[in-house]
Amino acid sequence: MLRIRFGESHPMLLSDLKVVEWSTWIAGPGCAAVMADWGAQVIKIESAAGDATRTFWPDTAESPGNPIFSNENRGKRGVVLDVGKPEGRAALIAILKDADVFVTNVRPGALKRARLDYDSLKAQLPRLIYANVTGYGLIGPEADVPAFDLTGFWTRSGVAHATIPPDQEPFTCRPGFGDHMTALATLSGVLAAVHERHQTGLGRQVETALIRAGCYALGWDYSIRLRYGEAVTAQPRDERPAALGGFFRTLDERWFCMASRGPGDFPAVMGAIGRPDLIDDPRCVPPITDLAVVREIRAVLDAKFATLTLAEALDLIQSVDVICAPMATLDEVVADPTAHEAGCFVETPDGWGGSFMAPAAPVRFPATPTGPAGPAPKLGEHTREVLAEAGYARAALEALIASGAAS
Repeated sequence: MLRIRFGESHPMLLSDLKVVEWSTWIAGPGCAAVMADWGAQVIKIESAAGDATRTFWPDTAESPGNPIFSNENRGKRGVVLDVGKPEGRAALIAILKDADVFVTNVRPGALKRARLDYDSLKAQLPRLIYANVTGYGLIGPEADVPAFDLTGFWTRSGVAHATIPPDQEPFTCRPGFGDHMTALATLSGVLAAVHERHQTGLGRQVETALIRAGCYALGWDYSIRLRYGEAVTAQPRDERPAALGGFFRTLDERWFCMASRGPGDFPAVMGAIGRPDLIDDPRCVPPITDLAVVREIRAVLDAKFATLTLAEALDLIQSVDVICAPMATLDEVVADPTAHEAGCFVETPDGWGGSFMAPAAPVRFPATPTGPAGPAPKLGEHTREVLAEAGYARAALEALIASGAAS
C-alpha cells in the first residue's frame, strides 16, 4: 500500500492551489479535505466556538485524534475569525486575496448580510473560484432553509422513499452519507472551474445542493420517472420482480446480495444450484414477468442457500461468474485485505505524536502516494501564521487578536 510519511514533501497534484474553507459539519469540509489529501494548501476558518464536529469525541492527550473532525479536516491549517466584526471580515478578505478556491456552506442569506457572498467579492477577487455548498440551492424561497444530508439529501430528494420498502418503518441514512457525495460533487465542480481558469484567467461561482446530489444519486429512478411518468422503486421482498436479484440468507444466518447482469445468469445459477429443469421451463424464459413464477424461483433459491454457509454460497455463485457480495459488517471490512488493497483506509496523524487509521479519499493515483499531509488543526492553531502570510505586521496582528476579531 502506498503511503506518504507525515512531514515529507506532499504530491504535486494540487500543490499550487490555496484553498480557504469556511464551513462546518461535513459536506464543505469534506470537499476541502480531499483537496488537502491531494496536496492543496487548505486554510480552515472557524468561529471561536469551532466546527460543531469538534464536540463529538474528545481530542486530548488521553484520547487523541477526534475521528470525525480529523476525517474532514486533516492536513488543514486552522484560523479563528469573527467575521461579524469589520476587522474579522477584513482579515478573511486578506486571506482570500491570493487564494484560488473558497469553499463555504454558510447559508446564502448570512453570506449576503456579511457582504461575503460571491456577488460582493467577485469584482475585488476576480480569480477566486467561489464554491457554495447548500441545502436547496441559491435561489427560491427555501434557499436559506437549514439542511443536513439526512433532510436535504436523504429525505427531501426522494432517496429515502425510493430506498425504504413501503412495508418498513422509515429509517435514517448514516451520518455524512449524502454529505460525502455532495463533497465530491463540489470537488468536481471546483476542479472544472480551475481548468477553465487556466484558459480565461477568471474564477467563477460553483454551487452544489444536497437535494440536487440526492436526485443525481437517484438518477436511474428519476430518468425513468421523468421519461415515462412512473418508476418502480423499493418494494417488499415478495413483490420484487427480479428472481435472482436481492439478498439471500445462508445457513449460518448471514446475508449476501446477488445481482443479474444479463439473461445468461439465470441458466448459470440454476445449473449451479442443481435445478437445470428450470432452465428450459417456458415460464422461466427471461425476462420473467409473472410474479408468481418469480416467487417460485426465489423460494427455490432460498431453500438452497439455507443449506449453505455464506462462504459456500459465495463460492457457488462466483464459480459461474455471477455478481454477488456478502453483506459485510464494519468489523469485517476493516479486517478485509481487499478493502486495504483497494485503498479504503489511510494512516492519519492524530496531532499528538501518534496516528490512527481513517477512511481514505475515494480516488487513488497509482505510483503517487497521497493522503493526510498532517493532522487536523487545533482550534485557532495557525491564526497568527496565516494572518502574517496575509500581510499583517506583528503589531496589527496583536491588535486584531486583542479586538476579539481573531484568536
